[in-house]
Amino acid sequence: MTIGYKYRITVLTSRLIRMEYQEDYNFVDAPTQMVVNRDFPRVEYTTNHKDGDLIIETEHLVFKYDGKEFSTDGLTIEVKETGETWHYSIVYGNSDRNLYGAARTLDNADGGICLEDGIFGEKGFAVIDDSESAQLVNGEFVPREGKGKDLYFFGYGKNYREGLKDFFALCGKSPLLPRYALGNWWSRYYAYSAEEYNELLDKLEEENIPLSVAVLDMDWHVTQVDPKYGTGWTGYTWNKELFPDYKAFLKNLKERGLATTLNLHPADGIRGFEAQYEKMAKRLGMDPRDERPIEFDFANAEFRKAYFELVMNPYEEDGVDFWWIDWQQGTGEENAVDPLFLLNHYHYHDSNRAGRRGMVFSRYAGVGSHRYPVGFSGDTVSSWKSLDFQPYFTAISSNIGYGWWSHDIGGHMMGDKNEERLIRWIQFGVFSPVMRLHSSASPFFNKEPWNVSEPYRRVMGEFMRLRHQLIPYIYSMNYKMYAEGQMLLEPMYYRINDNKAAYEVRNEYFFGDNLLVGAITEGTNKGLRRAKTNMLIPDGIWFDIFTGTRYTSGRRNLYRTIDSIPVLIKEGGIVPLSLNEGNDVSNPKHIRLLIGAGADGEFELYEDDGVTNNYENGEFVTTKILTHYDAEAKITKITIKGVEGLLSLIPQKRVYDIQIVGLEGEQVCYTSPEIPVQEDYICEIKGAVKEKNDVKEGAFKILEYGWMDILMKERTYDAVRTCETEEQLKQWLAGANIDLAVKDAIAELIS
Repeated sequence: MTIGYKYRITVLTSRLIRMEYQEDYNFVDAPTQMVVNRDFPRVEYTTNHKDGDLIIETEHLVFKYDGKEFSTDGLTIEVKETGETWHYSIVYGNSDRNLYGAARTLDNADGGICLEDGIFGEKGFAVIDDSESAQLVNGEFVPREGKGKDLYFFGYGKNYREGLKDFFALCGKSPLLPRYALGNWWSRYYAYSAEEYNELLDKLEEENIPLSVAVLDMDWHVTQVDPKYGTGWTGYTWNKELFPDYKAFLKNLKERGLATTLNLHPADGIRGFEAQYEKMAKRLGMDPRDERPIEFDFANAEFRKAYFELVMNPYEEDGVDFWWIDWQQGTGEENAVDPLFLLNHYHYHDSNRAGRRGMVFSRYAGVGSHRYPVGFSGDTVSSWKSLDFQPYFTAISSNIGYGWWSHDIGGHMMGDKNEERLIRWIQFGVFSPVMRLHSSASPFFNKEPWNVSEPYRRVMGEFMRLRHQLIPYIYSMNYKMYAEGQMLLEPMYYRINDNKAAYEVRNEYFFGDNLLVGAITEGTNKGLRRAKTNMLIPDGIWFDIFTGTRYTSGRRNLYRTIDSIPVLIKEGGIVPLSLNEGNDVSNPKHIRLLIGAGADGEFELYEDDGVTNNYENGEFVTTKILTHYDAEAKITKITIKGVEGLLSLIPQKRVYDIQIVGLEGEQVCYTSPEIPVQEDYICEIKGAVKEKNDVKEGAFKILEYGWMDILMKERTYDAVRTCETEEQLKQWLAGANIDLAVKDAIAELIS
């Protein structure tokens, strides 16, 4: 740390520097909204003075400062590995060519919106500004008194994972989500009665569509109120007309295996008609006979304590698992602490009481919001443009450590009815952090599967079942995000940082360690009857988990019928799936291992009780799964190691279905006997790895399925059959007078 006239410079790591300038020397050591820890291991650096400048040099950075108020010429930092130099600037927000982060909300968005800065930039640096955020003093967030600058320079070049680890060390970990959060959520802005909601759940069960979270929008509470109290948006009193016995209703949801969340619009406070008003008024020293509104003031500790003890906690004891905080009122008065941040912070910490694993569902409130998952992205327009923006938005939020977005899958309002787009949105939702169907109350905005025509109804069910199967994989990544700071969704450039194309593919992302997803966000080509997405395939061999198609490195368009989107597993990749039935999200007895053929691989399955914080005391279980491919013998050896940890958390015996994707012929599937989980289990599966795709068979399927000229189909298929090499076929396709989409789809099959 270097302190001078009105400034303080702190080297936190060789790539991370804090820069403070305060006219009144009122430097901040307390935690802030953004930063919770500055106690980093000691780092080596040199300090010199030359020509009146302070020069600090670390392994990766050269810091130069004239000791005056921060200015463009007087404060610079060079990133050694890129040769790029940052110049302080209030005009450009201190982050030249930023790679962006998150945004407060997508409310009313019809497509893209402007995003806030993240901690990475194309030039290898970025700056986040903590000058205005409140500081935490004795458990209370208070506005900063002094006016000055408090900046953090991140100079991580293309070392994105390293940058995120240090970001989480500075700004706090991303908490471990409860297991139930990772299944399907049912949500709709609709005045369901208890009877209607149970009928809905019965029908979903008949459709064999699993759920893990039941969401009740604002109509759970009284909304028709005497105008003397204001509007009915804010409410805390159950609507007895819709829910005559709400405790029995909540208990029934629990018996169905569902967690429950209720919507809150808290801005209007506690008013005279509320069931809790009298107790709240007396607690806060007010005369309840006056019916004077109790202002909603989360900056007031006494109000907060009464609010949780008298309003929130009793409902939680009745069966409410977490709260949907629907705050839309902006950031509060001048110099006040952002009420949305306060809501997220205090609600989250209250939800962790008594050993429970907490969660809130709320809008993003700036840097540091990753400490309070899950994020509610807001009320979007139902359009292709909105769908097209969401995969990019979700992955790019990793650049500010925000990994748990929940979108209104299918769009919230307006737009038009388009069942193809709904299915593409659901397919993205299955491979997104939180899968929550939601829409407005419009009678024409129906997402119930029985209101969806075929084949979309069938595909909807298949993908929603797949989401629940994916829980063991996603939950293991959930723990990895908490423990190691690795995001569930990573932009392509996190792992391919030397290819410009990795920064250009907007709808492609890594989903955990072993899956690569290309979201389809445009409509079907009418002739081909397939839709496409543009993808950059990394080095190595990859196989589509749905079609078995083999891919090698390069950038190309990938085409799919409505039945799937491109989801690729790398050679040696391992994805554990649950074969639990219904709404059951518990640690499964029957597991399917999806394995990419052709290489060695390793995966560690993480499990705990899913709902408490006991994992912090070591109460969890890990199972190491290994694969080894013997190319000469053409044998894949799978080793499932005996579990390590608290054995009582999982079934004592398990059955494994082992499915290898990418072998010649059909996907090979083997079912094990019941295995005691504390013992090692080894099996070997024989089969050669697919060296190339069957282009003739694939081309026939493309042409046969398409709605196009029959003679063109025949001419094209004749060329596919008669070309002796793939190179000849590529040359023929390049010059052939056929539809460009057909050329593209057939070329996708060529290695």
